Amino acid sequence: MLRDHAAIVRFIEQAHGITGRKKLQKMMYIAKKLGYPVNEKYEFHMYGPYSEELTARIEELCTMGFLVEEKEDKGAYTQYAYSTTSESMDFMELSPPLGDAFSTCIGEMKEKSSRFLELVATLFYFDDLEQQAQIDKVHIVKGKLNFTEEEFAEAFKFIEDLKKNNC
Repeated sequence: MLRDHAAIVRFIEQAHGITGRKKLQKMMYIAKKLGYPVNEKYEFHMYGPYSEELTARIEELCTMGFLVEEKEDKGAYTQYAYSTTSESMDFMELSPPLGDAFSTCIGEMKEKSSRFLELVATLFYFDDLEQQAQIDKVHIVKGKLNFTEEEFAEAFKFIEDLKKNNC
């Protein structure tokens, strides 16, 4: 159980912090689909794949002092940023170190917007379908987001690149 917690801390540390709860959820889900040891269960939710277990573990890690959650009032909403603490360095040793390729992939995911990661995570969620069926499914479950053909093409290329880079 603590290894699962340590894997989350290591992931956030490797990303040099992550801003946005949705972004954190999507990055962890994509990492799970790429083989990172994410054992939390995910279900489909309003913003794509979502894990209540991950949310609970993040709260526990903040309470234990291994993560810091900073809240920023953005007017219409609150944005959350997560970073590791000095106390987390020894704790994350319970999780194996990441290879250079996976570290690079975390950095590439972090550079993307939450909207884009939501699309990528949703495509991964439906990865048992053919590509056109995935697109059709996203249009059904994410119709209000009006993803363009260009966004789908970029997302499929991003997924392909992540897989090619041995993430």
